[in-house]
Amino acid sequence: MEMKWKDGYTINVRVDENSVLISANKEGLLSLASQLKALASEDVGSHCHYDEFNSLEDGSSELIIEKIG
Repeated sequence: MEMKWKDGYTINVRVDENSVLISANKEGLLSLASQLKALASEDVGSHCHYDEFNSLEDGSSELIIEKIG
């Protein structure tokens, strides 16, 4: 699956006790929406992996979104 990003995107993920907060600018939200739409067409078990080393802002928590059956 190709990960497409809008220029200027910013995404931050924070995990607190019982919640996950995803904060993103317009470009970040559009990028995530595009990637989730693409993930929906993939096989069960496919996933998107986001972390501060490949797509998220420094200090972000790791985020994995997986397609299930």
